[in-house]
Amino acid sequence: MLATVEIIELLDLTDELSDMINQSEQMINYIEKKKQLKEDEAAQKLIKAFEEKKQQYEEVQRFGRYHPDYRQITKETRLLKRDVDMLDAVAKFKIAERELQMLLDDISEKIAHSVSKQIMVPRDGALFTDVGCGHGGSCGCNAS
Repeated sequence: MLATVEIIELLDLTDELSDMINQSEQMINYIEKKKQLKEDEAAQKLIKAFEEKKQQYEEVQRFGRYHPDYRQITKETRLLKRDVDMLDAVAKFKIAERELQMLLDDISEKIAHSVSKQIMVPRDGALFTDVGCGHGGSCGCNAS
């Protein structure tokens, strides 16, 4: 493929955009909170305990409620998950993660809509939650 001036300019702009994202407040905050979470020994112990309990939970799920330890393992898994989610380091990390995701979603939307307003852009993993079947309402669904 021959490199044209437009492709080279586009690649330069792409590099510039990725540098801007990496230097953004959201990315810096995300990296900081991720590091703090990794360094929090209490959080890491609880996360490890949750991951081990989750493996037990997945084993129990193969048999469903017919497994003799189904209720106990399910309850313990939910309690550990709640304990992990209540940790300050985990909560701050999730907030930073959500803020970074919102930035990336906004950038994706601006890029997509610069090409065409008809391009559907997923936000928070919800691409098809409010648009019906994706055929623009031609089948009679409730497309918005």
